[in-house]
Amino acid sequence: MSEEKRTEIGEIGEFGLIDQLAEKVRYYHGETVKGIGDDAAVYDAGDHYMLISSDMLLEGVHFDLSYMPLQHLGYKAVAVNVSDLAAMNGVPRQITVNLGLSNRFSVEAVELIYEGIRAACEAFKVDLVGGDTTTSKSGLVISVTATGAVDKDKIVYRSGAKESEILCVTGDVGAAFIGLNVLEREKQEFLGNPDMQPKLDKYPYVVGRQLRPQARMDIIHEFADLGIVPTSMIDVSDGLASEIFHLCKHSGLGAAIYEDKLPIDKEAYETAAEFSIDPNTCALNGGEDYELLFTIKQEDFEKLKNHAEIHTIGYMQAMDKGRTMVTRNNNVIELQAQGWKHF
Repeated sequence: MSEEKRTEIGEIGEFGLIDQLAEKVRYYHGETVKGIGDDAAVYDAGDHYMLISSDMLLEGVHFDLSYMPLQHLGYKAVAVNVSDLAAMNGVPRQITVNLGLSNRFSVEAVELIYEGIRAACEAFKVDLVGGDTTTSKSGLVISVTATGAVDKDKIVYRSGAKESEILCVTGDVGAAFIGLNVLEREKQEFLGNPDMQPKLDKYPYVVGRQLRPQARMDIIHEFADLGIVPTSMIDVSDGLASEIFHLCKHSGLGAAIYEDKLPIDKEAYETAAEFSIDPNTCALNGGEDYELLFTIKQEDFEKLKNHAEIHTIGYMQAMDKGRTMVTRNNNVIELQAQGWKHF
């Protein structure tokens, strides 16, 4: 009797698993415009498209309550979903929140989580309309589903980039990963000496980027004001290099970026040096920055070239030219994606 084949999820990874499961999915309603495979699902609501995004955060996997304040956790759970809607050029409207709670959480603790959720709802102008609460035997679980809207002629997918279009990223990248390193170091020092007070005053920006990320809805509103619709877009959750790979895969292209164009915050750069980590490695592979990576047509460059929060880092090229990075020494090397792996 032959043994049934067992494939470990780690062998194919998160995206390989998603691709395999998606192959067998069938859609039964004409309103479904886009299902699995982008930052949010899209369905036809008549005069506009509705967007749906869902993310789950698990204690011990996505956050550590030894240094993650409950208010910040609530805020972050909303922000990461709003970021997915922003990546479709959409505006958030409603959220539902599902909580899995163990008996170590008090009513007051849950109120702190919802304090952060309400703060995010106010910041992003989102209505909290429901959810579910249940018992968890394996730590805190928080899952948020967000809905949003976008005009049909403004929808942006990962798949719309064209050869020679300009590759841009908002804000800066790598700081959240550096912040995580700071928090993990302070945790280890505390475990060795419980009387020690954490030394975080020196790292306000990078720690803040890890604990309380911001969805870049400001950029989405500016796109509308400037009359710009990116040709493709994704949010930077798993690392800049990984997201570039996604745009390349979905658009059927390669990409070239420039090392000296990577936007790295001064505090992040200095703190990376303190940890003896290459800042560029953090920028390319760190993840959890929740900035927007997007492509624009050449003719739109003039509208954005002086924008303080938008940086041109490269361009899209033919698939056979690969995914490359031009170093500061003008060497062309293959771009590597070593971002967050879920399995």
